[in-house]
This record gives sequence, C-alpha cells and structure tokens, in this order.
Amino acid sequence: MSPSTLSRQIQRMEEELGQMLFLRDNRQVSLTAAGEKFLPFARQNWAQWQQLKQQLQVNLAELSGELKLFCSVTAAYSHLPSVLEKFRTRYPQVEIQLITGDPASAVEQVQSQQADLALAGRPLNLPNSLEFHYIDDITLSLIAPRVVCTATQLLQQNPIDWQKVPFILPVEGPARQRIDQWFRHKKIKHPTIYATVAGHEGIVPMVALGCGVALLPDVVIKNSPMNPQVSSINLDMPIEPFQLGVCVQRKSLELPLVKAFWDTLSG
Repeated sequence: MSPSTLSRQIQRMEEELGQMLFLRDNRQVSLTAAGEKFLPFARQNWAQWQQLKQQLQVNLAELSGELKLFCSVTAAYSHLPSVLEKFRTRYPQVEIQLITGDPASAVEQVQSQQADLALAGRPLNLPNSLEFHYIDDITLSLIAPRVVCTATQLLQQNPIDWQKVPFILPVEGPARQRIDQWFRHKKIKHPTIYATVAGHEGIVPMVALGCGVALLPDVVIKNSPMNPQVSSINLDMPIEPFQLGVCVQRKSLELPLVKAFWDTLSG
C-alpha cells in the first residue's frame, strides 16, 4: 500500500469514528487515546479475518497463508532452523513472518496475538491458556570480563563479596528468574546492579567492556562475537537450566496453519 493510499484509509476511519487516531508531526507518528482504544479492536478483527481465511482453506489440497513466529535473535540461528526445516518441507506455500526481540516478551507476544507462536523459555508459571512444546534445555553460566576492572578485582578476593560485585541483569524472563534464585541462595539482599537490559545479546558486550558480571544462557555466550573477551565463573551451586520450547494459545490450535505447525513439532 502506498503512503498516500494508507493516509486516505486512515482519514476515512477517523472521519467515520469522529476521532483522531494518530498524532502526527515532522518527526514521528503516535497513537491518540482513541487510537490506543482502537488498536486491540483492530488486532482482534485482523486475527478473526486470518482465522476465517484459514478455515476456508481446510479442504484445499495444500495449506497457504501467513504464520507470525516470534523468537530471540540468538534462537533465530541456534534453534529455529531445525524447527522450520520440516514445516517448510511439508507446507512450502505457508509464509513465515519472523519477529525477533527480547525473549522475555515471547509469552506476552502470543497472549496479545502479536504472534501466532513463539520460541520461549518456559516460565515458572505457564498461563493456563497456553500450550508449550519442549525443544531443548538451556544451560546458563555466570560470566565476567577478562579486562582489569572493578568486577575482576572483586572476584579475586577470597571469599568474594558478592554484595559489591556489579551485575548486569536481564529485565525479566527465565534467566532473570535464575539469577534472582541465586541471589536468594547466596543471601544477597541488595546486589549491586550496574544495569538492567532488555534481551540477552547486548549484555555480553557490556560484560566484555568491564561493566560487570552477568548470568546468561550458554547459547547466547557461545554465539556472541564478544565470547573470547569473557570468562565463565565457577560457582559452588550449579544454575538450574530452563526449558526452551514453542508456545501457542490453546484456542489458536483450532486454526489450520497453527495446528499444522504444532503437529509438525510432534511428528
């Protein structure tokens, strides 16, 4: 759709609603309060439209259409290729719309219908509305910089005063849950937090630069270009792995495309 056509479509909706949906200036476009209310309505109707199209294709010899799949950048090359290979072989006419972002938001992406399926770490409490298909166990390591800095100097002490060591933490997600558990085990009530970061990939360079230490999935550490500049720390208590898998809304399994993808995981 061209920009001019899009503008006309928006103008028609705003005229019919009698409300402005967008605030526009030379630098950005943002939603008005009416636009924020309209957004979930639009998403719901778009999902219903996609569902109707898929239901009408049930009797066709070959499925086609679009599946929205969410995963982290690391998972896109560590686990997703093997997941997609079998599905694409069976259903070559189905287009995969890949969305990448913070793995901690994977479950929310599915719950809000922004994605049909997501590669996600299994949360400690999986919502009842979701189904989860296990793929792999994700191990974690505590990493430190190799350059001389405050963190490395503190780590050379015996015993280590973990209360003073600067930590770089994910905002949320399974890795954050594991480090919070480790804090409780070590009785660290008020850890020194250098920064909290959305996602995992950006944390490894911060550790390499000497900003602090971090607990991260080994697959992220291994695939980071900054891997040679960090070291793993031996811990007296091993970190419990978390499960990686594909999650989906249970009600979405009624959709032919989603069900076909789900069945491929088990087949």
